[in-house]
Amino acid sequence: MATIVNIHEAKTHLSKIVDQAAAGREVIIAKAGRRVAKLVPFESGPRAKKYGGLRGRIVVPDDFNAPLDPAVLAAFEGRS
Repeated sequence: MATIVNIHEAKTHLSKIVDQAAAGREVIIAKAGRRVAKLVPFESGPRAKKYGGLRGRIVVPDDFNAPLDPAVLAAFEGRS
């Protein structure tokens, strides 16, 4: 759940609010009761890719790279 602070409080307690965001909490900054900005934690760089996450859940048929049936190929090429 996000914390909502008015802009005056944000200016007064910026360091504390930044610490909250760095800890993973979203902070919404409002001006005259209207939400105008959201402070969120900074993600430093791309996440590490995890390969093999779908292993065992997807099956590639043995004929995957086999030539297409001539009728199917004709349909892709716009021939009837």
